[in-house]
Amino acid sequence: NVNPRLGDILQKLAPFLKMYGEYVKNFDRAMDMVNTCMQRSSPFKDVVQNIQKQEVCGNLTLQHHMLEPVQRIPRYELLLKDYLKKLPEEAPDRKDAEKSLELISTAANHSNAAIRKMEKMHKLLEVYERLGGEEDIVNPANELIKEGHIQKLSAKNGTAQDRYLFL
Repeated sequence: NVNPRLGDILQKLAPFLKMYGEYVKNFDRAMDMVNTCMQRSSPFKDVVQNIQKQEVCGNLTLQHHMLEPVQRIPRYELLLKDYLKKLPEEAPDRKDAEKSLELISTAANHSNAAIRKMEKMHKLLEVYERLGGEEDIVNPANELIKEGHIQKLSAKNGTAQDRYLFL
């Protein structure tokens, strides 16, 4: 009550928030796996539903609880921004809170980058499937930049030929 502070605590914890990026990267796959298991296995579905009925779950599904970590970093960032708006300029916690916001924003960017990277990999996998799996393009170093129709002009007679290009 004498000297309430938040920024110094968040500074110490902020570096650990980057690990949420790994969780976010695998979130869609984990969610699909849970949904598939719920559909294919009645015992699994029963266990999950029994747990969800417990008061501690707050009437939320497993999927809702799985979504919480994905929303955590953006929520921290918004709360800290709001805290800083209301914190007087001369407050002792001001510099620590600003540094915490910087660190948490970095973690949020890391998490968002992980999401974008996975989305790009999913697109690359889709291209791979569309090509019939003949070309070995699925490589973490590869990235689908653009795709679309183009017109190839023949060098011999200048006629245009339709092509579909993956860059």
